[in-house]
Amino acid sequence: MISRRRVLAAACAISVMPIGVSAADDIRPFSQADFGAAQKAGKPILVEIHAGWCPTCKAQAPIISELRKEPRFKDLVVFRVDFDSQKEAVRQFGARQQSTLIAFKGSAETGRSVGDTSKASIGSLLARAI
Repeated sequence: MISRRRVLAAACAISVMPIGVSAADDIRPFSQADFGAAQKAGKPILVEIHAGWCPTCKAQAPIISELRKEPRFKDLVVFRVDFDSQKEAVRQFGARQQSTLIAFKGSAETGRSVGDTSKASIGSLLARAI
């Protein structure tokens, strides 16, 4: 039997959870269809070649999240390619390792970096996509 205390604790936990995800935290899992649609629409795009176990990827995540809160990056679409499970996409992008960031303006690649954890240079990379 569920105790009242557990029900109350669950209700409290739910009440402090955010209702929605902000645009700055909206990182989409990579799919060729969604990526193609964003390219066709001429969107600024960032593709992250990411691995959950990668310390550099973990260091990049809050930097990218913070940069995306800037008004100039409001339309940036971010796709995350899982380095371990999406090998075909990793090959498609010509990535040799995780922590690779690739910027696109529509269908044109505008820049890439590997292993970068500098807010300034990641910001520069993202700016090339807008």
